[in-house]
Amino acid sequence: MRRTAVLGSAGTLLAGTLIAGAVAAPAATADAVQQNKGSSSLQDRGGAEAYGVKVAADRAARAGVDWTDCPADWGLAKPIQCGWVTVPLDYRKPHGKQIKLAVDRVGNTGTQQERQGSLIYNPGGPGGSGMRFPARVTGKNAIWAGAAKAYDFVGFDPRGVGHSTPISCVDPQEYVKAPKADPVPDSEADKRAQRKLAAEYADGCAEKSGWMLPHMTTPNTARDLDVIRAALGDKKLNFVGVSYGTYLGAVYGTLFPSHVRRMVVDSVVDPSRDNIWYQANLNQDIAFQTRWNDWQDWVAKNDAVFHLGTTRGQVEAQWQKLRADAKKKPLGGVVGPAELIGFFQSAPYYDSSWVPVAKALSAYAAGDPKPVVEAASPDLADIQGNIASENGNAVYTAVECADAKWPTNWQKWDRDNSRLHDKYPFLTWSNAWMNLPCATWPTKQNTPVEVRTGRGLPPVLIVQATRDAATPFKGAVELHKRFKGSSLLIEKDAGSHGVTNLVNPCINPRVEGYLLTGKAGPKESMCAPHATPKP
Repeated sequence: MRRTAVLGSAGTLLAGTLIAGAVAAPAATADAVQQNKGSSSLQDRGGAEAYGVKVAADRAARAGVDWTDCPADWGLAKPIQCGWVTVPLDYRKPHGKQIKLAVDRVGNTGTQQERQGSLIYNPGGPGGSGMRFPARVTGKNAIWAGAAKAYDFVGFDPRGVGHSTPISCVDPQEYVKAPKADPVPDSEADKRAQRKLAAEYADGCAEKSGWMLPHMTTPNTARDLDVIRAALGDKKLNFVGVSYGTYLGAVYGTLFPSHVRRMVVDSVVDPSRDNIWYQANLNQDIAFQTRWNDWQDWVAKNDAVFHLGTTRGQVEAQWQKLRADAKKKPLGGVVGPAELIGFFQSAPYYDSSWVPVAKALSAYAAGDPKPVVEAASPDLADIQGNIASENGNAVYTAVECADAKWPTNWQKWDRDNSRLHDKYPFLTWSNAWMNLPCATWPTKQNTPVEVRTGRGLPPVLIVQATRDAATPFKGAVELHKRFKGSSLLIEKDAGSHGVTNLVNPCINPRVEGYLLTGKAGPKESMCAPHATPKP
């Protein structure tokens, strides 16, 4: 679950890259379908939709995937191949309107005897594309070399994303215009303006993509995943999910427990019904502040390099000065507080951003605004990138708004976020405005799946850093409780979002060993953190 956007002027949002129990149901009868009409629970409709998945999966298994060289403008070079899988828009109507999902793959690097099937990846969001996953093989990523011998690496664009019947809520070029309004309100008038923008954004989603919105749910993406599995010719699913991809995996494991072969979930969304998704974002605000503080402490320890102060308070003062300067007069004419958040929040997300973010702030404090301006400015000339950013944000909003019921009472939003902002100011209001379209969402909001262990679910490997900002540690503990037989692998005193693609000699062999043998290891185990960045 990744957040980098804030509502701004012209009803648009500013975004970087985005980061949210089924029953074994009999085949649906006409009576079952009738009873399920109008139900607000995605899980309660399991009968009709389970039948629809079976129809679609059987059809996909017969059709397979027609693999060809990827289109040139997709940026996926040989030997990566691309193809399409057809799924129903509405699984209650498996013979009705169909949509196409883009998939890609690179074959296993080992022998035919070593091959164990396909390994499918979801990077998070909701709204993230997994199509770059096969490049871990072609790019010779050493962390994944062992798994690549055994598996075809398969990526896909989830429904609504990228090449898979993409949705949109606003014009992409309007979406990236800057500067946006400061996300931290100074007055009730500022709040009213942001509320208006959020409502306009929701209306824009309905106008541009209304036909898709009711079907943009995590359970439907999980059903799509099962159809992709069938199209690939795999009896069971091998899956790696990161961030929101962990929630997708949790829902899949609940809906299709006997279809899982191996599942790694990394940086885990708390799957509790009462956490999806309003509470999840409030909890995220607290965790982001904690990790922002960690970054400031590291900058202060390295004052000899960055010259931003020897205490967290002094580093915070430099951040607040930059923020105030940009509010008074946007840097380079386009970088205000909203754009600064879009860049600076990468430090709480990823350790790999600690040095570049610190260097940019250090340069500004020394009188050179250029690094901050270059890093935080939108690129209006990057039309394809802007289309992708707007699409990713549209999917994020559509899925989170449709998955669960959100408060419609502004007083609750105002009270909860005002209280949090007092103690955790770094991200709170920016996050609130990003999610506020869900308060006026134009289509039905559902009851989340009750994630739990189902018959046939094998051991799942859960990987989590204790100080993760985007998906707080409690989420991994909760999923570990709900998925009986799972193993929890903890990276202690670390907070980079996404653990399995980092070099850690304690974690990497465990993940590889599980994918190769199915042995998840001890119920709980602790690893030392990966190396701290060097300034």
